[in-house]
Amino acid sequence: MSQYDYLVVGAGVTGAIFAHEARRAGKTCLVIDRRNHTAGNMYTEDVHGINVHVYGAHIFHTSMREVWDYVNRFAEFNNYVNSPVAYYKGEVYNLPFNMNTFAKMWPGVVTPADARAKIDEQIAREGIEEPQNLEEQALSLVGRDIFEKLVKGYTEKQWGRDCTELPAHIIRRLPCRFIYDNNYFNDRFQGIPMGGYTKLIDAMLEGTEVRLGVEYRNLIAEQPDIADRVIYCGPIDGFYDYKLGTLEYRSLRFETEELNEVNHQGVAVVNYTERDVPYTRIIEHKHFEFGEQETTVITHEYPADWKPGDEPYYPLNNERNAELYKQYAELAKSEGKVVFAGRLGEYRYYDMDKAVAAAFRLVRRELKIEPTEA
Repeated sequence: MSQYDYLVVGAGVTGAIFAHEARRAGKTCLVIDRRNHTAGNMYTEDVHGINVHVYGAHIFHTSMREVWDYVNRFAEFNNYVNSPVAYYKGEVYNLPFNMNTFAKMWPGVVTPADARAKIDEQIAREGIEEPQNLEEQALSLVGRDIFEKLVKGYTEKQWGRDCTELPAHIIRRLPCRFIYDNNYFNDRFQGIPMGGYTKLIDAMLEGTEVRLGVEYRNLIAEQPDIADRVIYCGPIDGFYDYKLGTLEYRSLRFETEELNEVNHQGVAVVNYTERDVPYTRIIEHKHFEFGEQETTVITHEYPADWKPGDEPYYPLNNERNAELYKQYAELAKSEGKVVFAGRLGEYRYYDMDKAVAAAFRLVRRELKIEPTEA
C-alpha cells in the first residue's frame, strides 16, 4: 500500500505550488529534490545579510493578477523595478532601448521623432526585405548602431554562435520605447520577495515532508510503490534514460565573490555587450533588496555549452529538439501514474510568472481545485 498520495520530484516553484495545494486538498505528499536545497533555480542564499541569487538573477514580474496575489500570500514583495544598464567599450547605455538610450547613442537626438527618424534611416540603409538570419533580422528592426553596440556581442555569447549562423526567428521583435523610462518590464506587477526566494518557496512547502539530496531513481528502486501518483519536474529525457536521444540546452556558469565595498556598480544588473568580454553580465545582489550592508556580493555570469550532467537552463528550440520532445511526450502518455511538469518535464523555458500559471493548470487538472482560493 502506498505511503503517499503524491510523490513530487523537484522542490522548485512548480513542485512547491503543487505540494501546497495537494495538502490543502487533503492529500498526503512527499517532495524530493536531488539538490541539497529547496527553491530550484530560484534559490537564494544568505551571505552576510545579502540574499544571493545563486542560479542567476530572478526578478518577479507579471500582469496576471491571480499569479501576483498568490505569491504575495507567501512573502511580502518589495518595490524593486528592473532597470539594467549595458556596458560597451567604456560607454554605458540604459536598457531597454528607450529615449535615454537613443539620446546617449546619438547626440542631438532628444525627441521621439528624432529617434524614430534615426532608426528608420538606418533600417532603410540596410535594405533588408527578407531576413535570412538573426543578424539581418535585428538590422531590419533597429538598424546598425543599436545592433552593433547592444545586440550582436551579447547574443553571440549567449548562444555560442555568430549572429549570421542563428535563425532569424530567435528575435521576433526588438522593442524600442520612445519614452524616457528605464523600467525593463511592461508588466503591471514587479518586485523581489523580501528575505529571498528560498523563504517564499519554503513558505509554500510548510507542513509538507521534504527530503533533499535524494535521487528519484534510487528512491523508486527502494520503494517502487511509495506513492499513488508522481509529479515529475525533472528532465523528461532523463526519466527515460535518454533512450530516444538527448534534449539540448544552453547552460550557465557563475563566479561569485564578496567584495569589501558598499556599492560596486550602482545597479543590480550590468550587461556586457562586447563579444570579447567573456561574461554576459555582472549581478550585484544587494541592490535587489536595497541593501545597505558594509560589503557587497557580485556574480559574473558566463554562458556555457551544455552536456548531460551540466545544469540545464535554456532549451534549444530548433527542429531537432522539437521533434525529439514530441517523441518523449508521446511516450509519456503511456505513463499511468507519472505526470511530467515544469520547465524540464515540459522542455520549455518559463518566466517565473508563467511557471506559476502552468502550476495552476496542473493543480486544476490533477486535484480538481482552484489554486487561487484563499
